Amino acid sequence: MIRLISIGSSYDGVYPGDMQFQQLLYFVAVAETRHFTRAAERVHVSQPSLSQQVRALEKELGTELFSRARGNIGLTEAGEALLPLARRILADADTARHEVQELVRLRRGRVRLGATPSLCTGLLPDVLRAFHDRHPGIRLLIDEGGSHDLVRRLARGALDLALIVLPLPPASPALTTVELLREDLVVVSSAIAPAPPSPVRISDLREVPLVMFRHGYDLRELTVAACRSAGFEPSFTVEGGEMDAVLGFVRAGLGAAVVPRMVADRSGPDLRVTPLAPPGLRRTIALAHRSDVAPPRAARELQRVLLATTGAGAAGAGPAEE
Repeated sequence: MIRLISIGSSYDGVYPGDMQFQQLLYFVAVAETRHFTRAAERVHVSQPSLSQQVRALEKELGTELFSRARGNIGLTEAGEALLPLARRILADADTARHEVQELVRLRRGRVRLGATPSLCTGLLPDVLRAFHDRHPGIRLLIDEGGSHDLVRRLARGALDLALIVLPLPPASPALTTVELLREDLVVVSSAIAPAPPSPVRISDLREVPLVMFRHGYDLRELTVAACRSAGFEPSFTVEGGEMDAVLGFVRAGLGAAVVPRMVADRSGPDLRVTPLAPPGLRRTIALAHRSDVAPPRAARELQRVLLATTGAGAAGAGPAEE
């Protein structure tokens, strides 16, 4: 039962009225039963309490809603006018309560998750399957991009959560981050091409034509920075692709690429995977959200699943907060 919520009229920002959902509920019960005692039984209150609230509603509206001649209860003209409106208000209130409860109970809702393309290929399939199995009514909206782009989208409020590569870009907005995992990078080449030395040193890449990701892609920046630290500029046969395109070009024998181990392990037998010589290359993956805005309930539940899946939340990854 909905009760004690003011829906009074407004005049210049002032709310003098005190019409309540409870009063409308009682009014509709009397209108439908045409009997105060039976109406009171329907809404589980005493008959005097119901009568008092109906009289208060009539006083608030400045007119009688029921005719009470000779013990027969009928609707006045004002009552006839109010009845469909009252039913609509109560139905809308019930719908609002139901919709909110559906969100709170994770029966419906959405999560806007940003992720780098390599994480969409490597980490997310298993995580999203586990989440969807538990919450099939939650829509998952996935937005791929580099960490710089994802941070900007978080700041604009276009995303609830984002999987990004640390460290954060310079001058990033205030974000809360949780480190999920650290993963090694490896070299992939076509299984039909000559095998590179194993393990591959960064300096060996001087002689290896590379298939390179587009500008703004985290793996491009990491690979180019490592080559420059080794004293050379890498050479590209093809550049500008996303993860699936890069792997396809490598399979075709157009060159090698530096990719996360998680992606390489899923790439199939037509790609050769070669580790990098120590100290190698690693990257740190984190889950981020805005510090000034709490993620929605469904996003917090996805965060819990991500933490549990990667082991990052093993110490305290209980259910998402109510």
